[in-house]
Amino acid sequence: MELGCKEVLVLAPHTDDGELGLGGTICKLIEGGANVTYIAFSTAEASVPAGFPKDVLKTEVRRATGVLGIRPENLIIHNYQVRKLNYVRQEILEDLIRIRQEKTFDLVFIPSPHDIHQDHTTIAQEGIRAFKNTTILGYELIWNNLTFNTQCFIALERRHIAQKMLALQEYHSQGKRNYLSEDFVFSLAKARGVQVGCDYAEAFEVIRLFM
Repeated sequence: MELGCKEVLVLAPHTDDGELGLGGTICKLIEGGANVTYIAFSTAEASVPAGFPKDVLKTEVRRATGVLGIRPENLIIHNYQVRKLNYVRQEILEDLIRIRQEKTFDLVFIPSPHDIHQDHTTIAQEGIRAFKNTTILGYELIWNNLTFNTQCFIALERRHIAQKMLALQEYHSQGKRNYLSEDFVFSLAKARGVQVGCDYAEAFEVIRLFM
């Protein structure tokens, strides 16, 4: 990929956030030879619908990230309680510092700092603290963003969005949420592409940029 990134880190407050925010970009990065590590901080067991095993999202995130091309050994799943990540922000920061000490990353993706979900805000803030000396891009989840600065665009092909959609379809436990629909996923990617003169794109906020 043009960014020349070799080691990329995706921070997802909950399973599926990374796929929703940058599933197409993950596919393109991996196509370009990047090694992508994905950390999910909560499997949202308290929010799993009746009829599904409480740990179903662990299975679904493994399948979904596999569809995107992320290697199993690069998927890290924590079991922090959903909607209460702000209660354990120091533990989360220590998790992030630990992985920073183990591996040097060229690029880190976090939720937008303008995301109003309490768990997303926590991961954004602690991600910035841990990786302040690394290029950081914030991904959009428009149903949680009161505002979003479209400062960076990654041009994508239709196949990248199709692969993103296949990954999202692994989340059977999430039912018919409107942001998981094929119409929405393709429409947003198309709209972002129109903004910069290409077929499809994903947009990001530039939080830190090292040239």
